[in-house]
Amino acid sequence: MDFADLKKAFAPILEALDHRTLNDIPGLENPTAEHIAIWIWDKLIDDFPSMTRIELSETPSSGVVYRGK
Repeated sequence: MDFADLKKAFAPILEALDHRTLNDIPGLENPTAEHIAIWIWDKLIDDFPSMTRIELSETPSSGVVYRGK
């Protein structure tokens, strides 16, 4: 995968999440790590159909791995 392509596709997602009140974002009214990972997956899967997982860390010792539906 070309990481420039991933960076370009992720830029609007980062913009939507960074320094925002997550509860105010449609689809993230309950912004747990699990829900955020699913939300990001849903935004990227059409551009990256071979994507196998999203990993999201809350702290160095806790997080979530989402592998799709």
